[in-house]
Amino acid sequence: MTEEDADTGDQPAAEESHDLEAAVDDVLEPATADGPLAVIVAKSRAETAIESLRAEGVYDDSRHVLEDGPERVALPITEPPTETAVLEVVKQLDPEPRSPNLEGLLAERGWSEADLESAPGSWAVIGSVILATVPDGCPNESELGEALLELHGEADSVLADEGIANDGAAGTYREPRTRLIAGDGDTETIHTEHGTRYGLDPAKVMFSPGNQAERARMGELDVDGERVFDMFAGIGYFTLPLARAGAQVTATEINPTAFRYLLENAVLNEVDDRVDAYMTDCRDLAGDLEVDRVVMGYYGISDGNGTKDAGNRTDEAHDFLEDALAALVPGGVVHYHEATPESRLWDRPLERLEAAADAAGRELEILEKRRVKSHSAGVAHVVVDARFE
Repeated sequence: MTEEDADTGDQPAAEESHDLEAAVDDVLEPATADGPLAVIVAKSRAETAIESLRAEGVYDDSRHVLEDGPERVALPITEPPTETAVLEVVKQLDPEPRSPNLEGLLAERGWSEADLESAPGSWAVIGSVILATVPDGCPNESELGEALLELHGEADSVLADEGIANDGAAGTYREPRTRLIAGDGDTETIHTEHGTRYGLDPAKVMFSPGNQAERARMGELDVDGERVFDMFAGIGYFTLPLARAGAQVTATEINPTAFRYLLENAVLNEVDDRVDAYMTDCRDLAGDLEVDRVVMGYYGISDGNGTKDAGNRTDEAHDFLEDALAALVPGGVVHYHEATPESRLWDRPLERLEAAADAAGRELEILEKRRVKSHSAGVAHVVVDARFE
């Protein structure tokens, strides 16, 4: 990813907005008279533009995204946009309606009813990459991948999601285990959520779609002017929305690939002046900081031979609470994440926070308890917001 990529943002300058309105005026009459509409955007901006068009309420999900040459795509719309920057507004002479769902596309490929029972019920679209868990007994992974690409015309690749590595350096770095089953082998992309852009390669670094609401929540906090310590920053999952909200964030990450994306993403989102990033163990830096807020978005490594729900977890966030509190000023807030057995909600995370407060001689106030997502069978990913006086 280069600075040229960063220059293709989705917030048009005043002159671009004026040009956009002129372009819309030029094509509106013939386009609305003769056929369905589409907007042309650079392929690298497709996901960002789709999100913006959806926010305007003008994106048409009933038609496919179509290529318009090697570097551009045509995104279907119901009417010309007024807020989304596009290259031009056109009419589609040969629109392609979407099949209603994945099962319909697979049935067209000859899958029987028994075959369709092994189709995935959900998947994630991360920028131009589809990440899908392929169920056991899938009759044809290649056909599944091609059907997913047809369903999501803005996507270029499909990866089979096989979880997160747990052994050795790969486990320490939380590296994803994936396989390419369809499309382009170049899986580097830019994924946009709530205005925050994440450059990444889902084949190389972890990105959890289920954490989207929590990433959005971090961006909605009143943190303008606060000092924040993100102890497990990754590519900037929480660092970026917090910095965009006005916080000065110190971010640490030990995975060199994720750290590279963290630096690039700070520039991509124009918050590099509010992000101080270090490729180091967070414990090496904690004692030198005085911050108003600490984010602990990490819940350790399973010792269960690569499966999500087997065995015990080690190196969890609670092992880092002493260091978090060393960096936290009196009255500061910790966002503490944990993978907790359902049978121990909310007892275990609260017990661990209380033990850390007692050890540090600090008063604890629980501000909020939230479920982030289901982690695995019988295990919930939760976050507790706690103030330590």
